[in-house]
Amino acid sequence: MNKKKSRGKSPFRSCHWYRGTWFEILTRTFDRTFASPEGRLASVLLLLLCVLANSLAYGQMSRKPSPSHEPPGAMDKKPDSKKNSLLDVTSQEEFDSIARVYHQNTPYALPHAMFVIDRRAKDKIYFVNSQRFRFHKDFLLATYLVPRGADVFKPIYIDQDRRFMVGTVAWQKPVGKFTWELWEGDLATAEHIKLANAAINKHFFAPVAYKPNSIRQEDVSESLGIERVLQNDLNKNQEYLALNPGKAVGRIHIIDKLDDTVEIGDNEIVVLKELPQNLPPVRGIIVAKPSSPLSHINILAKGWNVPNVYIKDADKLFREFNTFVYKLDATLNEYKLERASLDDIKKDFAAPGEQVPPVNLAVRKIAGLREMRKKDSIIYGAKAANLGEMLNARVAGVVVPDGFSVPFYWYDAFMKSNGFNDLIADYQDNLEFVHNPRVRRQKLEEFRNVIQKGKFDPALRRAIIQKWRVQLGSRPVFVRSSSNSEDLPNFSGAGLYSSVANVREEEKLIEAVKKVWGSLWRFEAYDARVRNYISQKDVYMSALVQVGIDMTKGGVMITKDPFDVENRDAVYISAVCGHNSKVVDNSGLPEQILFNPKSNSVIVMTLSQQESSLAFDENGDLKETSDKCANAQKRVLTDLQARALAKTAIDIRRIFGKREQDIEWGIMNGRIYIVQARPYIDKQ
Repeated sequence: MNKKKSRGKSPFRSCHWYRGTWFEILTRTFDRTFASPEGRLASVLLLLLCVLANSLAYGQMSRKPSPSHEPPGAMDKKPDSKKNSLLDVTSQEEFDSIARVYHQNTPYALPHAMFVIDRRAKDKIYFVNSQRFRFHKDFLLATYLVPRGADVFKPIYIDQDRRFMVGTVAWQKPVGKFTWELWEGDLATAEHIKLANAAINKHFFAPVAYKPNSIRQEDVSESLGIERVLQNDLNKNQEYLALNPGKAVGRIHIIDKLDDTVEIGDNEIVVLKELPQNLPPVRGIIVAKPSSPLSHINILAKGWNVPNVYIKDADKLFREFNTFVYKLDATLNEYKLERASLDDIKKDFAAPGEQVPPVNLAVRKIAGLREMRKKDSIIYGAKAANLGEMLNARVAGVVVPDGFSVPFYWYDAFMKSNGFNDLIADYQDNLEFVHNPRVRRQKLEEFRNVIQKGKFDPALRRAIIQKWRVQLGSRPVFVRSSSNSEDLPNFSGAGLYSSVANVREEEKLIEAVKKVWGSLWRFEAYDARVRNYISQKDVYMSALVQVGIDMTKGGVMITKDPFDVENRDAVYISAVCGHNSKVVDNSGLPEQILFNPKSNSVIVMTLSQQESSLAFDENGDLKETSDKCANAQKRVLTDLQARALAKTAIDIRRIFGKREQDIEWGIMNGRIYIVQARPYIDKQ
């Protein structure tokens, strides 16, 4: 088969320079031309056409209809049928004769065939032999429906008076239905969608539901009265999902109930009924219930560089493997779990050397965020230093709540003056403490209570209260943790330490600082450092005091597609109503959205399953409330809010040298607030 593509002249050739810089152009275009209505309209149209023109090569390959890119060799097989197309598909056999299947015999297998509808020929439909033609344009050119050299983009995907409607029909195994869909960047109207739905179902042997591929397409088709299958419907019926692909050799440990009596070894592949809020480092994670890729556990798995997958009924499927050493190979599309050989065990059970986190204990100054840059992380912690970097970069349209940080020096001085370092050293010499997790948990809780009662330096107390009064105007604040052992090359530390919400009184502020310091010795944090071979005598804690934000919506976003490394500049967003703690703590499934820059589309991956939200009560504490912000379609974020967050995420990534970022955000009174940005650790 000749795989060369037509190189006909396109009116969008002047847009080719655009690829890879779309966010920069978006920013400049908005800044320069949005001063007038005419400028706004012209800029949006030009920007949209450039984005879509450069996306044509990716069209149906970018997640549609397959969840991943076309695998090597997918088009090399000899077509089952010699026909270019069928005018009617009257049976499963006829569909199979023209359909192609990527990732055959895997959970991602998706038989699909393209279609072309010619509106000028009384809505004549061609079901394209998709084993013979890779793209719609290949079929249109080969059958002379369009002349060679003609534009096959704008008249097909953009224009309202278009001649052709093009898309794909696919068999969706998770819901047991055929669906038809358009490219996510297609600007089809409600009339177009209704026409296509009628033509397809008239000439296909089984009912075919419409599958919108963007928020825009969902909204346009909502009131048409046609059967639809949403991305959320497909995701909730999945049997396998690789949250973090990878390989591991470990002992299978099936945990029916995770409590303080369960000892988890760092050489284990744990099988869990559902994802817990905390987990010590392990070799691999298999969970039997879906979760968000932006929960703390999943972010930690990325940092640990271990496979983390959802497999339906995994606790039942692998029961007979319990306690045996197995080799897990989890890819995007499938997994293999097989008994480990002796060579596998010898090679992959070796423990790394001890890590000593960097720190600077010479600086005593309590500094405001504006005084910091990211290089100051060894003094004040990465959380505060990164916020300082963003404040000084002045990201457009974004608010970083003001605050200040108490450096590592003062934690060290507090521990030494109270003799606490000697106390933890005594614990570490106790065999019961070392080998019994219940004893270790109890002793560390006692240790934190002792820290809470420790004598606080009077001069430091006055300095913190004075800084709170003068710089922050005595406003309610969050006191946040930031350890020097977070965000190491092989260790994230996300979610291991404590923060104190919305402190309003002087004494409670000092108590909150001590609580944050003491959280360095939480059971989960201690065990995580043990399993990551981090020196316990070289860890320190700073305290970030920051103005609190009573979010109406909040969440986490990362500056990449966690499932597709080739989908560059994508932004994956998890969102809930109320405070964002429900996302990071893995408390129910949030709304999950993917912004795809190649098609300039916002795709809802899952709808929120949150039954409640978190908000400040009259005392400033975070309390559960039944208030919900989701609209009638059960969506948390609007299309515009998702796009604004995506632009913000890429702007923040640029500040940190284009290193991928894990960002915590909130929306209050229509404005975007950023409360944290840290490196997104992913070694895949």
